[in-house]
Order: sequence, then C-alpha cells, then structure tokens
Amino acid sequence: MRIRRGVHRVWTYVRGAPGTYVWLGVLFVTTVALHHMSPEFEEEFLRQRSTNLHELSSNPVRVLVASAMWIDGGRWLPYAVLYSLFHAPAERWLGTARWLAVCAAAHVLATLISEGALLWGIRHGLAPASAVGTLDVGVSYALAGVAAVLVYRIAAPWRYGYGAGVLAVYAVPLVTGRTFTDLGHFTAVLIGFGCHPLVKVRNPKETAGVPAG
Repeated sequence: MRIRRGVHRVWTYVRGAPGTYVWLGVLFVTTVALHHMSPEFEEEFLRQRSTNLHELSSNPVRVLVASAMWIDGGRWLPYAVLYSLFHAPAERWLGTARWLAVCAAAHVLATLISEGALLWGIRHGLAPASAVGTLDVGVSYALAGVAAVLVYRIAAPWRYGYGAGVLAVYAVPLVTGRTFTDLGHFTAVLIGFGCHPLVKVRNPKETAGVPAG
C-alpha cells in the first residue's frame, strides 16, 4: 500500500505540471539521440540548432525553438532534478500558460541580449569573428528565469534570502567569467524577477507561502 500511495503521489505531482514533464521527456529523447552520434556529427548537428549569430540571422524562430530541445553535454539526469525542483512547482503554481510565458520570455530575451552583446564585442574587436558560429543550445536561460520568478511564491521574509541567493548564483560567474552565456543567465534572472505581472494568487493559502492543493 505504501508503494502504491507513493506512486500515486508522484503521478499526481507529474500530472500537475504537464508542460514540465513533456519537455523533460523531449529532452530525454534528444539526449539519447545525441549519445548515438559521433562527436564530429554531433557538433555540427547542434550548431545548426544553436542560437548563434549566424543561425539567428537566417532562421531566428526555428533555432530559438530548436535550441530549447537539446542539452549540450549529454547529461539528462541533473536536469530531471532541476526541472522537478523549479519548473514543476512554478507550473503548478502559475498554470501551464503563464509558466510557459516566463520560460519563453527568459529564453528568447536572454538569448537576444547575450547574442547582441557578443555581436557588439565582435564589431569592436573584443571577440573573434569566428564567434558568430559559437555553439549555444540548452535550457538554462529558461531555468534561470523560472528560478527567479519563484521568489514571488515564497512568503516574506524568506523570499528576500532566496532572491539574493538566486542573484548570487548567477552574478558571481558574470563577474568572474564575463562570457556572453554568463550575461545571458544573469539577464534571464532579471527577466524572471520582472515577470511579477504574470503572478497572481490562485489560492488564499498561497499568500502564506503554503502550496495550493
């Protein structure tokens, strides 16, 4: 009976965040596919689905969507954990449509801003011209944005510590590494904080930071 109850609770949790787990399922399939490719073919395959400057200039919509369906590095399990910790609670709280809006805003805007900064760097001699084809796929910008918007799900004063922690996690790499992806992650966090208008209390218990049933 305990096993059955446990399975039922897991299924109920998954069913409450369909977008999260469908997306995670797609990432599992694409990750398995990458493991069956040779390293040379994989790099070129991902480059064509990357939001690099070359692809953005010719196929912006296609690569913005396609880049969010692949994980560079081939490690799916850590993302399964992160999706369950951040995406699933956000989707259950906001609803699928508003959760997806936060994901899209963070992914698209952070990509455009970071790639715009890279283009500026190339034009001013701060980055090599070859950087127009830099590989840039993955789901981390959306994840950063969702992690940030969850600050509004937490009751004060705990939300301030959580928000400061999220900022620190992404600000430190930006200060020390100063890559265009570090800029993208930090930008995604700011976008997540800026998604407050999408947040709406759906249950009186949520004002106290208690999850809705």
